[in-house]
Amino acid sequence: MAQQKWRNTLVGWSFILPNFLGFVIISLVPMIAAFGLSFMEWDSFNAPEWVGLDNFERLLRDESTKIALWNTTLYALGHVPLTMLAALGLALLLNRRLAGLGFFRAAAFFPYITSLVAVAVVWNMLFNPEFGPVNQFLHFIGIDNPPGWTTSTTWAMPAVILTSVWRDMGYYMVLFLAGLQSIPREYYEASKVDGATGWQRFLFVTLPGLRPVTFLVLILLTVQSFKVFDLIVVMTDGGPGRATLVLSQQIYRQGIIEGEFGYASAISFVLFLLVLVLTLIQFWFNNRRERS
Repeated sequence: MAQQKWRNTLVGWSFILPNFLGFVIISLVPMIAAFGLSFMEWDSFNAPEWVGLDNFERLLRDESTKIALWNTTLYALGHVPLTMLAALGLALLLNRRLAGLGFFRAAAFFPYITSLVAVAVVWNMLFNPEFGPVNQFLHFIGIDNPPGWTTSTTWAMPAVILTSVWRDMGYYMVLFLAGLQSIPREYYEASKVDGATGWQRFLFVTLPGLRPVTFLVLILLTVQSFKVFDLIVVMTDGGPGRATLVLSQQIYRQGIIEGEFGYASAISFVLFLLVLVLTLIQFWFNNRRERS
């Protein structure tokens, strides 16, 4: 009996081990190394020099890092709720019997698997202040001075947020669709018998049934939003000025371009703590709501 238990344990570890080794080598070791580097000054050419908390003190004084933190927070505040609403709306729309339903679902998901560079280039053309279709349409409906979008310090971030919502909503629509299809049809039938309206069925049947999926989507979107990098680099490169500079780009600039790996690691550590705290708060709030 003990031998069989030992054999089952080895079989289980044989499945887990490859993924665990990949996590250790690719993620855990670099994370520990970055944490150590955050207390050092290192340019990759000379030996690391211990500087204690100097990098974190510099972080508190660095105006660019403060702006990057604010922009990252602003991006998350726009990207997370808008993507959730758009994805849920698409899921509700496509969770019914329609002609060509498979085509419409694939079309909604397609932007997520499209090259991000292609997405950024196309939306930059759409947002072109002079020749872009967006401003041409705004002129057509009577707006004489439409926004400058990616050329404007005021409108660059909204342009990036709208682009990211368009790209990401198809993926999260799939998650919401899975959640909608897992809600028993008997709940809707019982609510109809009780005389509930469509809006009441949505509030008291659909939303509670989607609570686990909504929580998952919220966690994934929050982490994704605070890690945003590639879309902003291609669309605006942090500009105009520093209007769309985010923490991930600030880490890249300080570490890869400036060669200040210690300072870049300190910013990375702060970003990690920020995402960790937000995630823990969301877990705490979700657990509290489930117990109530």
